[in-house]
Parts: sequence; structure tokens; C-alpha cells
Amino acid sequence: MRTVKILERILAVIPIMFGVAIVVFLFMRMTPGDPVDIMMGEAGYVSEGEIENLRREFNLDKPLHIQLYLFLADAIRGDLGNSYARRAPVSELIAERLPATIELALGALFVGLVVSVPIGIISAVKQYSAIDRIGMAGAFLGVSMPSFWLGILLMLLFSVRLQWLPVAGRIDYGVELRTVTGMYVLDSILTGNKAALISSLSHLVLPSISLGAAMAATVARILRSSMLEVLRQDYVTLARAKGLVESLVVLKHALRNALIPTITVVGLQVGVLLGGNMIVETVFGWPGLGRLVVQSIFARHFPLVQGAVMVYAFVFVMANLMVDVLYTYLNPKITL
Repeated sequence: MRTVKILERILAVIPIMFGVAIVVFLFMRMTPGDPVDIMMGEAGYVSEGEIENLRREFNLDKPLHIQLYLFLADAIRGDLGNSYARRAPVSELIAERLPATIELALGALFVGLVVSVPIGIISAVKQYSAIDRIGMAGAFLGVSMPSFWLGILLMLLFSVRLQWLPVAGRIDYGVELRTVTGMYVLDSILTGNKAALISSLSHLVLPSISLGAAMAATVARILRSSMLEVLRQDYVTLARAKGLVESLVVLKHALRNALIPTITVVGLQVGVLLGGNMIVETVFGWPGLGRLVVQSIFARHFPLVQGAVMVYAFVFVMANLMVDVLYTYLNPKITL
């Protein structure tokens, strides 16, 4: 029964993706600026004939509804079109940049969970203590601080002033690394390249903190609130009355139930980490998909932006589905 429900939810992704494709297609056409004019402006003097040929090549000379039909027809077959400037398939460009974005998102997720879970638990157990007040003040600061501003501050402190960590990029120039997955940290481990591992980790630290700070703050506040509610329940009081160790009561009996609302936030944050990292990637010169999308928006590369947004939407939808499935394992009373 659970498998059938999961399949139904997966099939429901299809109309959502169609809706996202149509919306992003129309919004990109509504933005001012012609991609052909921008491209020709970069190329210097060109004739009207060259401009018309380029419009015809990318179907920009056709009516809007015909362009939308051609885009959707190609998308169904898995063809997201070709980039105007790079003259390469959009799917290849996305696949080339996606590992860097995934690596950054995983780094931010690691930072967010390592910081938020202990703070959330300790703040709830020691409510109104100095640790609780400091932790919640830090969480409030993390929620309020824009990621790009935090990134600039970290860069000025640790890169410019202390010179402990690199300013931008993914790995030091001259460090050779055999690519396996496209994620440099994992590739360094798989190939046993210690120099590349140290270099890639040092480049990953500051962007991960900048991107994961807001998530850490949000998750810490949600987990604290959930833990406070669970710790007041009768079964927790009963567990304490039986003489169980306090750490066992908190971690085994209280934390599991407190994780249910927290997982919802974490699932949504995973989508945010993958789709909302454009500014952080731009600040740190991180060669990921987000930075490519920002460049493509300014250059009006319609197919590339459309394809990337569809990838982001798919990640959000699948993250929500995974959260719903995980719910059923944490609490069997919940059904899909």
C-alpha cells in the first residue's frame, strides 16, 4: 500500500513540472532584453541577415505559443535545448555544474545539522539557562543575517586578514585531481589524493558556513520548540520515573518524536540549499549551477535558465516526497 502511494506521489510530479516549465518560460520572455541583441552586441558589428539566421536557429522568430509548444515537446523527450552563447546542450551544461552545487549543498547541510541539533537539544533541556539564551540569540542572528553579507564578513576575516582560507574557487591552482563524481572532496577520498582533499575542504568551508548558517538557525529554533513540547509529555515523565538515565530519556524517547516537525524544515531547507545558493556561489566564485544561472539571466539565455529552474523545482518536489515518506517510518500513524 505504501509503495502504491509513493508511486502516486511520483506521478503527481508530472503536472507540477509542466506548470513550472510554462511559468518560467513565460516569465523569461517577459523580462526586458533580447538575447540575440545581447549576443550580437558582444560579437561586434553584424549584419541583419546574421541576426535573422540566429533568431531562426533558436526559434525566436516564431510566435510565442509555437515556441512554448516546441519547448514542452522537447522537454518531454528530455531535451532542454541548446545554450545560445555556448552552443552546447543545456542538459550537458547543467550536468557539468551540478556536482559543484551538490557538494556545496551537502557541505552547508552538514554545517547546519552539526550546529543546530546540539543547540536545539541543549537549549530545550536547559531552558532559560545561559546556554539557551546564547544559542537562541545566535539563532536569531543567523536567521536575520543575509548569506551574502555573512560570506563577505567571513571572507574579510579568514581569507583577507588572517589568510587561513582561500577566497574563491573549489581547489588550488596546480593541484591535480582525477575526476570521478565531480565532487572534489569525494573524488579526493576515492582517489586517495591527500593534497586535493585538504585543498578542496579548505575551499568548501566558508561557502558552506555562509549557506548553512540560516538553516542552522531555523532548525535549532524548530527543534528546541519541538523538544520543549515533547519533554512535557506523560511518557517522558514515566521514563524518568522508571529511573532511566536522563541522556537516554532525551535522545531515545524525546528526540525521535521531536524530529517529526524538524524533518519537514530540513527537507524544505535541502531544496533551498540547492536552489537558493546563487548569491553565495557568486560571492565565492564557486563554479556551480547557481552561478551559471545568474550569468545566464543577465545574458538572457532562455533555455539554460528554464532547464536549471526545472531541475531546482524537481529537487524541491522530491525533497518534500522524501520527507513525507520518512514521516511514515518515524510515526506509523501518519500515512501518505
